[in-house]
Amino acid sequence: MPVDTPARSTQPIQSEMRKRWLYIVPCVFVTYSLAYLDRTNYGFGAAAGLAATLHISNSRSALLGALFFLGYFLFQVPGATYARRNSATRLIFFALASWGTLAALTGVLLNFWLLAIDRLLLGVAESFILPALLILLTHWFTRAERSRTNTLLFLGNPVTVLWMSAATGYLIQAVGWQRAFIYEGVPSIVWAFVWLLLVHDGPEDTPWMGQPASDLLKHRLQQEQQAIPHAADFKSALKNGSVLWLCVQYFLWSVAVYGFVLWLPSIIRQGSLRSIQTTGLLSAVPYFLAILLMLLVSHLSDKTLQRRRFVWPFLILAAAALLGSYFATGHSFWAVYGLLILAGGAMYAPYGTFFAIIPEMLPSNVAGEIMALINSSGALGAFFGAWLVGLLAATTGTPRSGFLLMATTLMGAGLILLCLTP
Repeated sequence: MPVDTPARSTQPIQSEMRKRWLYIVPCVFVTYSLAYLDRTNYGFGAAAGLAATLHISNSRSALLGALFFLGYFLFQVPGATYARRNSATRLIFFALASWGTLAALTGVLLNFWLLAIDRLLLGVAESFILPALLILLTHWFTRAERSRTNTLLFLGNPVTVLWMSAATGYLIQAVGWQRAFIYEGVPSIVWAFVWLLLVHDGPEDTPWMGQPASDLLKHRLQQEQQAIPHAADFKSALKNGSVLWLCVQYFLWSVAVYGFVLWLPSIIRQGSLRSIQTTGLLSAVPYFLAILLMLLVSHLSDKTLQRRRFVWPFLILAAAALLGSYFATGHSFWAVYGLLILAGGAMYAPYGTFFAIIPEMLPSNVAGEIMALINSSGALGAFFGAWLVGLLAATTGTPRSGFLLMATTLMGAGLILLCLTP
C-alpha cells in the first residue's frame, strides 16, 4: 500500500479548512442579515405612515425607533460572557426565535406603550447576536482571515438593507406596513432551527472537520494567543486605555450610522416627493457602494495586517460628505442624494477591519466581553442617533440639522482612531 507524500497528506486538511468558508461564513451572514432586517424595517414603516396609523406624534415615532437601541445596549456583555463560557450557537438560536417573534408583533400591536415595550425587548433579544457571532468566528478563523470573515458577517447589514429597501417598499404597497412587519419576522423563527442543525461552537464538535484539521486550527489559534499581552479578567482589560477610547469612538460612529440607516427613507421621500416604491429603490443605492468598499477594505487589511489606517480615513470621508449634504439641502435634491451615497458607502467600509482590532489587542479570555462592551457603546450611540436625527427632522421640518449632527460625530470618531496609540 503506497505511503502518502507530505503534499498529498495535507490535501484533506486543506480541503477541510476551506469548508469553514462554505459552512460557517454563509450561516453567520444569513443570521446577521435577518437581525438587520428586523432591526431596520422600522424606518420604512415610519415612512409609510406608521405614526398616522397609530395616531401618535412624529416625536413619539422617533422614540419608538430609538427604544430598540436602548434594549440593545443593556445585555451585550452578559450575553458575550455566556457565549464564551457556555455556547454561542445556543444563545444565537434563542435570540433568533425571540427577535423573530417580537419583530412580527410590531405589526400586530396598536397601543403605543405595548409597542414601546415590544421594541425595547426586540433590542434585548438582538443584543446577544453580534458579540456571540464575533466570538464564534474567533473559534474558527485566524488573524490573517479575521478582517475578511468579520466583513462577510457585517455584509449582512448593507446587503440586507440593499434588497430590503427595494422589496419592503413594494411589500408595504401591497399589504400595508403592519403585515410587512409580520411577514419579515417569520423567517428568523424558521432559520433558528436551521442554524442549530448546521453550526457548532468549535471544530472539535463538527462532523465535517477531521481531527488533524481541527488540531491544526486549534494550534494556530493558540500560537496567536501567545503573542498577545495577558489580561487576567474583564476588569483588568478595562485598564487598557485604548478600550475606553474605542468605546467612545464606536459610540460616535454609531450615532451617525443609525441616524442614517433608520431615517434615510424618510429623508429621501421628503426630498424627492417620490412613491414608497421609488423611495425604497433610491434608499438601496448607498448600500451597494458599501458592499464594494467593505470587500475591498477587508482584503487590503488582511493582506497587509494593518487595521487603523483602513478605518479612520473612511470615517472622515463620510463626515465630509454629510457636511456637504448639510450645505446642499434646499438647493438640489440630487446633489444631496449623491453625497448621501458617498457617506453611506464610506461609513460602512471599515466595519470588519475595526472589529479585527480587538482580538489582536486582547487575549481570548476577555476579547469577547470587550467587543460586547464596545458594541454596547455603539448601541447607546445608535439610540441617540436614531432618536435625535428623527427628532431634529420632526421639529425643524428639514434633515439639515441631522446631517450636521452625523457629520460631527463621524469626524470625532475618525480623529479618535487616528490619534489612538497602536
